[in-house]
Order: sequence, then C-alpha cells, then structure tokens
Amino acid sequence: MSLNSLIRMLVYCALAAPAIATGAETYPTRPVRMIVAVPPGGPADILARLVGPRLTDALGQTVVIDNRPGANGNIAYEMAAHAVPDGHTFVLVAAGVAINPSLYREVRYDPVRDFAAITLGIAVPNILIVHPSVPATSVPELIALAKSRAGQLTFASAGNGTSGHLALELFKQRAGMDAVHVPYKGGGPALVEVVAGQVQALFSLALAATPQIKAGRVRALAITSGKRSPVAPELPTVAELGFPGFEVIGWFGWLAPAKTPRGIVARLNAEIVKALQVPDVRERLLSQSTEPVGNSPQAFTAFISSEHDKWADVIRRAGIRMD
Repeated sequence: MSLNSLIRMLVYCALAAPAIATGAETYPTRPVRMIVAVPPGGPADILARLVGPRLTDALGQTVVIDNRPGANGNIAYEMAAHAVPDGHTFVLVAAGVAINPSLYREVRYDPVRDFAAITLGIAVPNILIVHPSVPATSVPELIALAKSRAGQLTFASAGNGTSGHLALELFKQRAGMDAVHVPYKGGGPALVEVVAGQVQALFSLALAATPQIKAGRVRALAITSGKRSPVAPELPTVAELGFPGFEVIGWFGWLAPAKTPRGIVARLNAEIVKALQVPDVRERLLSQSTEPVGNSPQAFTAFISSEHDKWADVIRRAGIRMD
C-alpha cells in the first residue's frame, strides 16, 4: 500500500469513527420494540402507551409495545439484556430490575452491567394507610401502638418482595418495631382487606390508595417519597417525621442492552424526556398519582445502583427470599 493510500485510509477511519461510535445517524432502520415487563393496564403500561406514539413520530419508525409479564419482571429483563444492542429493542422496567437480584437465587442479568440506562420515567410513591378503627392518627402514634402491642399490628402487602412489603421491612428496621406481615396476591386484594378492617395497615401505591382515602374508607398517615409529593401535597413524608433518608418509591424507566451505541441511547433519552414534558402526558400521569421524571442516563444508572444496594441490605437483614 502506498503512503498516500495509507493516509487516505487513516483519514477515512478517523472521520467514520464518530458515526460508528454513536450509531445514531441512520437509526432506526426498522420498527422498534419496547418490551414492557407488566401486563396491559396499570401505571407502566399506561406510560408505555403514552410515550410510544410520540416516539414513533420522533423516530420515523413504529414503536411496538411488547408486554412480557411474569417472574416479577425477570422474563422481560433477561430478554432485553440479551437482545442485539442496536437500539431496536429496549425495555420499560420496574423497580424489580434493581431488587430481584437480591430476592431470587437465579437471576440471569446484572441491573447495571448488562444494561445501558436511558431515563427514569415516573416515580410512584407509596402511602401509609390504616383502617379508621386503628387508634393512630400519625406515624409516631402508629409506632407507639405497634410497640405497645408487640407482634399484633398487622400490615398487608401486594406480596412478598413488592415495594409495599419492602417499605414495611425498612419501616420496621428504622422504627425498631415489630408487626405481622400479611402478603396477598396483588395490591387490589391487600387494599380490599384493609378497607374491610381485616388487616390494619398497608403501604399502598398512591394510585390505588387515593380514591379510598378521599372516600374516608382508610386514613392516610404519610407518604414515602423523599419530599412532599404533588400527588398528595398535604401528606407529610415518613422522612420528615423522624426518619431522615427514608424513601420508598415504585418507579419505571427505560433500559437498553449493554453496548448499545451511546448516540442511540442519547437519542432515545432526548425523545423520551421530551415526551414526558408534553403537557397532556404530564397531566395524564399526575391524574394516575404518578410523578413524571425524565433524567440523564448517568443519573438513572446511579439511581439503579443505589436502589440495588439499599434493598439488598434491607432484604438481607429481613431474611426475605423468593424461590
């Protein structure tokens, strides 16, 4: 090869390198699949179907919603982790993506190493509620009641390992109290039992609890977000009631397979964040008692890592295991 030919080849490679590195110039070249780790209905599916059409318009290719529920999301997460990293497959995940590796003995993905974070989509706070017959109108009074009736106060949850269950375990650890955990097969049945007075308390997703609170069927004591929430601004946070740093939120966000080109991740991030800021999207999400977020890939990666570490410690101390 002549010196001139070698120089031309090196110049071509240098000019082509940014395009190869970002991969965004020609993306997408075919329909894009958004895997959703839950069945149709509920906050995550609503989020996917609000953002999906706007992504279709922005990307110029159809974004297909592919619901793959099961195994607390692990089916969808493993499928996405092992997909071709070209941006044509990504996944809408729930908090379980960071929690499951500590709950299950066999999880075939790492929540940080095997994914490229795109953005956190929405946060879904829990509300601590009690049946009106419970003689406690505040968190301190509930803790005092639990300590005076050691092992007698009952808390429902949507099931072992759910955000409500983990909120209870963290609350017990921070408050130094005991309570009986009563798991149900879903948040609906758990809430029904608290409304009926069969179980005394529950950390319920705000979406489900708000109508019952407004109807006076349950009493709200606090919200589990890090700061007061627009979902229920009148409610104090657990953190401000003597438990600094206490934060338990359900959340949903988007991940791509690891090694997806940075330019494609940046493109998806920009378009999804833009969609979350559309007024009618924000209004619809807030009406569902969920808070739109939209952050950077770096911030979402750090958040997932911190969630994994926090819940791994709570789960270990509580001895929770899902097999």
